[in-house]
Amino acid sequence: MINFGKRTILQENDGWTIRTSDNLPSAHFEHTLAIGKDKADILSSFEFIEEVLKNK
Repeated sequence: MINFGKRTILQENDGWTIRTSDNLPSAHFEHTLAIGKDKADILSSFEFIEEVLKNK
């Protein structure tokens, strides 16, 4: 998760919803992988996120 605020999270009673303890915006992300016979390639990238954070 990428959070504007604290990294502490809470799970709601529905057993599925996760939110930050301070209720500030956050986003969840996952990698997309291609699994081959000899190796796995990461198809997703953090390039854009790193560029935005670098320019702040």
